[in-house]
Amino acid sequence: MDNQLQTIVQSSGLDKIKADFILQQFQDYFKIAGEWELKAKSIVVTDESQTTDMEMARVGRLFLKEKRIAIEKARKSLKEQALREGKAIDGIANVLKALIVPIEEYLDKQEHFVENRKKEEEARIRIEVEKKMEEERIAKEKAEAEERERIRIENEKLKAEAIERERQAREEREKLEAEKRAVEEKARKQKEVAEKKLRAEREKAEEEKRAIEETAKKGREEFERKAREEKEKQEKIIAAQKAQAEKERKESEERERKLKEEAAKKKEVECPYCHKKFMI
Repeated sequence: MDNQLQTIVQSSGLDKIKADFILQQFQDYFKIAGEWELKAKSIVVTDESQTTDMEMARVGRLFLKEKRIAIEKARKSLKEQALREGKAIDGIANVLKALIVPIEEYLDKQEHFVENRKKEEEARIRIEVEKKMEEERIAKEKAEAEERERIRIENEKLKAEAIERERQAREEREKLEAEKRAVEEKARKQKEVAEKKLRAEREKAEEEKRAIEETAKKGREEFERKAREEKEKQEKIIAAQKAQAEKERKESEERERKLKEEAAKKKEVECPYCHKKFMI
């Protein structure tokens, strides 16, 4: 453990005084950790009856907890001290740099006088070139703006000419459409006249057809009426004949019945005792 701690401190790159101080602060804790690593492994609880071992484990845990807290406090204390040292060192370095840097810059200018003069000349030339380029850019943009304006005016002129051509073309189309409508209207009226004439002729033909059909219908109805009257007349004659025959049949049956009754009466014999009549 001691060798491991010394290796860590030595590899940190600290000077010997600080390294010895840090080693002194933490060396005892390495010994304690090494001792308790062996003691802890010797405590093995496998049963509830091992109360002594469990108590030893508790004592060891609390002891190590106390040492861990002490280590943490030592760590924070050392870091705080290191931070204060760092701030002091930074402050001193900043004051010294504030004194040295202006002198260093002045000397640098004196040392590089030729180079600085050359850079200033290059900067002046660059500024002149950039100024010339800017002037050329402005002149170019002005020329382009003038060209765009010329093109715009030319486009406006072309647009106005196109509008005028479109107006003339529209008037020509309207004229042609008007002439077309006039021709179509004339053709429509002629068609209406022809259709009206044709309709009148068709209506006349239909009227004549209806008259012929009406005459034929009346003749057919007259024929059917006479045929129906003749049929009814024949049916009445036949009915009268049937009625006369039925009447004669009934009269014949009545005469025959009476004859039968008279013949039957002639065949009846009256009993002299009871006076009832019997057929012989």
